[in-house]
Amino acid sequence: MRMLIHIFTDIPILIVLFTFISSLIFCVVKYKFVNKNLMILFAFFSNFKKTDLNFRFKEIDEWMMMNPYVSNTWMEFKNTLVFSESVALKGANNNLTYKEVSTTVQNIQTTVDPLYFFNEEALVTSKFNYKFMQSVSTILTGFGPLFTFLNIAIAFGKIDFSSQERTIASVAQLMSSMQIAALVSVFAVGSSLIFIIYEKITYNLLCRQPLGKVQDLIAKLFDNISSEKFLFELLRETKIQNNAMQHIIASLPNDFKIALNSGIAGNLVPYLENLIFGMNLMNKQMKEVAKASKSDAVDELF
Repeated sequence: MRMLIHIFTDIPILIVLFTFISSLIFCVVKYKFVNKNLMILFAFFSNFKKTDLNFRFKEIDEWMMMNPYVSNTWMEFKNTLVFSESVALKGANNNLTYKEVSTTVQNIQTTVDPLYFFNEEALVTSKFNYKFMQSVSTILTGFGPLFTFLNIAIAFGKIDFSSQERTIASVAQLMSSMQIAALVSVFAVGSSLIFIIYEKITYNLLCRQPLGKVQDLIAKLFDNISSEKFLFELLRETKIQNNAMQHIIASLPNDFKIALNSGIAGNLVPYLENLIFGMNLMNKQMKEVAKASKSDAVDELF
């Protein structure tokens, strides 16, 4: 019992144990923080379907921008989104019909793989000091030889050969210090191994698995389309529209001729016929008036 008290009151061993315990606490706190935010993100995106994105995108955008955990990542990802646009066309009866600009883009798509933004670094490792977490095992292992050789050096410095009794006492103290020095290395290496195993298991359960669920869900919501493919699709639609425009321009003179002839036949000809009929009628009346007045002035005039 006294030996155990002596061991656990040794300053190097206390330093190793304090570093080990504080690192475990730091690991648990940070990984739970990441797990909590990932589960919130997963629960939020679970409420949406791919067909709802066009109508509920504003809701997604506002929530993501208000969430400091993913706001920066979402802002970068949003710049790569391609929205399904439609144009209003007026039919023959002045009825509006809507036609999609592209036949392949029917919902919100992205020109970059979502995993490029919602990756492990953006959603997990950047949320805490990940480099320190990875160096804890190295620090604990380094404490072993450091405090071992330090204890040995101090123990050798305390050896006293001035008398037989002091020599025996100092050698006994040396052996006790050597034991403590060896135990420091055992505690350091053992705590390093325990931390590595615990950290890997905890990271996989609390961080990597929820991250995979979030990534799969986002990848299913936002289809990935390459920018080259989308531009090719727009080029194809433009060629179709240009071809239709050429046919319209080619048929425009003939349609104009038909419309002009129809306008003349339907409006100008009846007007001229009525005008001639009116003039003939007026001539007839003037002749009758001239006969009644026995004057031939009108006849000479016409």
